[in-house]
Formats: sequence, structure tokens, C-alpha cells
Amino acid sequence: MSSIQSFTITQPTEIIFGAGQIKNLPNIIQKSGGKKPLLVIDPGLIAAGQDKTIRSPLEKGGIDFIVYDQIDPEPGLRLADNGTKLARDNDCDCVIGIGGGSAMDVAKAISILLTNGGRAVDYLGLGKITKPGVPKIMVPTSAGTGAEVTFTAVFINEETGSKSGMNGDPLYPDVALLDPELTMSLPPQVTATTGIDALTHALEAYTSIQAHPISEMYSVRAITLIAENIRAAYADGRNIQARENMLLGSLLGGKALAIAGVGLVHAMAYPLGGMFGIAHGLANAVLLPFVTRYNIIGNLEKHACLAGMLGQDVQGLSLRDAAEVTVEELHLLNRDLGIPSTLQALSIPADRFHEMAEIALTVARPVENNPRQPTVDDIVAIYQEAMTGAADF
Repeated sequence: MSSIQSFTITQPTEIIFGAGQIKNLPNIIQKSGGKKPLLVIDPGLIAAGQDKTIRSPLEKGGIDFIVYDQIDPEPGLRLADNGTKLARDNDCDCVIGIGGGSAMDVAKAISILLTNGGRAVDYLGLGKITKPGVPKIMVPTSAGTGAEVTFTAVFINEETGSKSGMNGDPLYPDVALLDPELTMSLPPQVTATTGIDALTHALEAYTSIQAHPISEMYSVRAITLIAENIRAAYADGRNIQARENMLLGSLLGGKALAIAGVGLVHAMAYPLGGMFGIAHGLANAVLLPFVTRYNIIGNLEKHACLAGMLGQDVQGLSLRDAAEVTVEELHLLNRDLGIPSTLQALSIPADRFHEMAEIALTVARPVENNPRQPTVDDIVAIYQEAMTGAADF
């Protein structure tokens, strides 16, 4: 009997990677069949004047476009609905998501709503999208979410206050255009939190019970690239080599999570975003060392291997000791990157932990993927440890 589990992989996104590739955006739009795109763009890029890098090739190429910049760091469903109306009113026939995960998720949702109809809330969950969207092109400007190659779009449901996602193959972007030069101006703190977000995707995909040789190929390389380059990118954003490797690591992490899924870090981060507005990357970064420590006994061998991927010499150590080195390195990495070490630093009230834990358990797929199956009490204990940094399990 084979020791490798059965698996199916869908990888429909065309990937274009390289410095200066943004100049080819007009050709990519035309190749996709689009004539008038809706540009869903992070407002921070416009405030910093960085949108000119995107606009310039479109204007030179004679591409007419409409700009939609009403994007929040933790987007609500109304942003997708409002953007869809803008696209319809202006006869837009394709969508381009430019920025971080929020802009790309909104862009993916708008693409689907333009062809499927209804409201964004109608498509929360899995398998509810029946028709392909209009052509959608993703242009990440940070090395973080990997949303340019995933089939998920995550939103705050304003009616319930919860955070949940649309999921389905029609959400896969048609094209991902990755130009590391677009990430050069990221501030250090954004570099840090988005970079640890990418690391979390790759690490959780690697330890997921859904992992297999193909997903591991992506996740191992992603972890190594990010571990080797994130400090350099944080220290000097002008380091094009580090920026290029971080963007590639983020891309590969996105591929890994699209195949094998993420785990308990993401489930526990959702309430931080939905209830307290904590940015997704920051929530993941603070929780990652604590959840990893909890997960160690679920797969000692993989957690031991992670230490080597993170650049640590664990030769001669037992699997348990090597796995503990992984946790230590994750704490040190956060410290080097100026990321808060506890939930207390984020002003999260401890009296909400039980409510947060119950919400986390409803994020079904990440919980199911996790190498150790948690109870409500387990999750509360992890939140408590993350509150003070003191282990209690």
C-alpha cells in the first residue's frame, strides 16, 4: 500500500514574475480579453503616489480604466458590493487587484459578483459560486498574503461582526503579476507583518494534515526563502535581492496554502480581526510561536524539521528539543522585526478569550487541517499564554 495520500491539485493562475514586469500590464489585460478594467487599489498606494507606477503603463497603452480605492485593512462585505456597482455602472469588463490581500480579495469578489449576481454575503462558505468571474489580474505590492494564487477571499460580515471567506475554484485569479520593484517602498513594519503572514501560510501548510509531496515542495522552499531574507528586507527595504526572494516566498506560500490549507493560527487570528480590528498579518505573527508550541506533539518530526528550514543547527538534538528550537526561533524572529510579543501589547481583553475561542472553533477547515485537534479550553489556554508570554500547557 502506498504511504502517500491521494490528492488533487488545481493551479489555473498564470504567473508572471520579475522586476519591471508591471510595464507589461496593458498586454496582459488585452490578452485576457479585457478592454476597460476596474482597478481595485489600496488607498495607501495612492496616498504615497505609488499608483503612478500602475497608471503609467495603462495610460501609455491607451487602456481606459476606473479606480476603486475604498479598501480597508480588514474589508467588509459592503466593499465588494459597492465595487461591483461601480464596475457595472462603468461597463468594466475585467478587474485588477493592486496592493495587499485586502485589495486582492475585494477584486476577486467583484469579479465573481459581476457574473454571478447577488450580494457578497450570498457566497460566504465553500462551493457557492457557480459561474466563472470576469477576467481578474492580481498585482501584489507586498510579500504577504499570497492571495494572487488562492481561491479564497476573506471579509468581515458587518451583520454578524464575524470574519469569514468565500471559497471556490472560480476565485482563482487568471493572472498574477509579481514585480518585486513594487514592494521596495514598503515600510519596515509592514514588511515585517506581511512577511510573517507569508511564513505562517507556508508553515501551517507544511504541518497541515492535508499536506503531501507537492504542497511540501512549495512550503519548504517558501519557509527557507522567507527565513533567509525577511530580516534583510526589514533592515533595508532597498535590498532588491531580499525583496525579490520575499515576494517569491510569499507566492510559494500562497501556492502551498491553496493546496494544503492553513491551521489553528489562522482560526485564532480571525476573532482578533473581526472583534478588535487587528490586521491579519499582525494577528498571525503574534500568535504563531504560541500555536506552534501547542502543535508540536501533533507532528514532532515536522516541527523538528522546521528548525532547520528556519536556519537553526539542531544536529544531535532529539525531535522534541529540535521542535522547541523552532518555537524559540519564531519568538526571536518576531523580536528582531519589532513585532509585539504578546496579546497584551495589542490591548486584547482577557475576559473575551472564551468567546474568541468559540469563534475560532467555527473556522472549520483550518481547525480540521491542524495537526493537533483543539478544544475550547485549549484555545483559551493558548490565548492566555499569548497574553503574557507564559506557558501553561
